[in-house]
Amino acid sequence: MGADWSAVARAMNGRTRELSMKQRELSEKSGVSLAIVREVQQARIRRRRNPRTLEALSSALEWHPRHLSAVLNGEEPPRVERSALPVEDPMIQLMTIVIREIRGLRAQIGVLSNRLDGRFADPRQDNEAE
Repeated sequence: MGADWSAVARAMNGRTRELSMKQRELSEKSGVSLAIVREVQQARIRRRRNPRTLEALSSALEWHPRHLSAVLNGEEPPRVERSALPVEDPMIQLMTIVIREIRGLRAQIGVLSNRLDGRFADPRQDNEAE
């Protein structure tokens, strides 16, 4: 039996709906580029992929790493015990949000600093130019 990319697309689309997961989130969680996630979900480009791509997508979708490879080849996907799934530490999520906020604040401070530097330029420089 040949590779069934349409079955992979159906499986991924059903699972992302089930998990309320957007393509960008799947891309970030799996480490697979957004373009490839779209290609696979739309079954647009039907070509051989690196097995690690399907493994990363399967794991990000909380399936056994070989789930999508099995679907692709028309096989029964392996089951995963819920206790075997990695538990994401809520502190890591919180720290990621805090770091993002700090970066935003740092950028805003830089903009304000540049404005203040321009506003409080040395008045002697202005007199010398005249």
